[in-house]
Amino acid sequence: MREVTRRVLGVVDTDSFAKWGAHLLSAAPPDWRLELVTIATPTAASRDQLRAAFHGLDERLEHLAADPPEPISVDAVVERVRADPPDAVLVATLGPVAELLIDQLHRRVRRRPVILTGLPGISYPAKWKGLFLRARADLFVLHSRREVREYAALATEGGVEPHFALATLPFLRAAPSATPTRTTEPLHRDAVVFAAQPSVPSAEEDRRALVGWLADAAAAHPEWRVVIKTRAVRGEQQTHRETYPYADLLPNDAPANLTVETGPMDAHLDRALALVTVSSTAMIEAVGRGVPALTLTDFGVSRGLINEVFAGSGTEGTAADLIAGRFGSVRPEWRDDNYFHPAADDDWAVRADTFMTARDAGLLPDRPAARRSRGGAL
Repeated sequence: MREVTRRVLGVVDTDSFAKWGAHLLSAAPPDWRLELVTIATPTAASRDQLRAAFHGLDERLEHLAADPPEPISVDAVVERVRADPPDAVLVATLGPVAELLIDQLHRRVRRRPVILTGLPGISYPAKWKGLFLRARADLFVLHSRREVREYAALATEGGVEPHFALATLPFLRAAPSATPTRTTEPLHRDAVVFAAQPSVPSAEEDRRALVGWLADAAAAHPEWRVVIKTRAVRGEQQTHRETYPYADLLPNDAPANLTVETGPMDAHLDRALALVTVSSTAMIEAVGRGVPALTLTDFGVSRGLINEVFAGSGTEGTAADLIAGRFGSVRPEWRDDNYFHPAADDDWAVRADTFMTARDAGLLPDRPAARRSRGGAL
């Protein structure tokens, strides 16, 4: 039987979707031919953000870090697919862009490719909006058993039909072992890295409080570098809007060892002795590399803070723990259901190939949208 080489096109837009989409493709089977384009939108990632997002890709996509593709329109993407259809398209974009692109692929491409989609990072609890905007995709990729259960239940309740598949978070797959095996001298770990989020917490007073706690930690531990790691510099867009950038909240008398920095998260984790956050996916990256972590609960635990998933993880703590240097590790009973399942359980690539085989036979279904009109409640 003749081996079929699959060709898959990734489509990304914002900083977090660019990182997720590119790294997920980089984890695809080695015989897949990979291509990637960026969509031009008001919130599209800058070239510097793309370089950081594309850091550490495999040899099929590693060229993107040095020379990110220029953004093109949704219409240009559809025309490219019409002219030379790939076997599948991974739609890794914000919801409204994903809905438009998926709809156009259904409408305008006579023998449409398999449509893959998903959400970057932590996707618990399941959100209806994220699902219905992508309801016409063939396969929706998630990253924990818990997420798959939650989204499958939500889809059943809402009467939509996307199939859900499991993939190890691509940033975990790419992370080096927590136990170095290289003969080179390891980097000195002296940084406590705070993984900042543009909209969590959102209130100015809460963000000022965070800066104050980090300043207190830096003052209490002059041997540390306390790094507020952000995803953008002034003028750059992000997946979520940032009203109060941390760089603007740093006091004039901040300790010299408290800094605000950008760049690839994996490079920061190379130097990290601990990772602190409210609810960033970077916590999962840190745990995967054996870096102690602290998820701050001073603002509560809620859907809006995106930190419900960390309840019971063993990493929860407060500002007092940060200042005292008390960092945790995840409990074994939490790991397996939340992002640290065995890699052998990943089924997204096999499921995608099954859909591509169905496409070969002309058997891809016409998937209905989750709604018939543009109006109505979300």
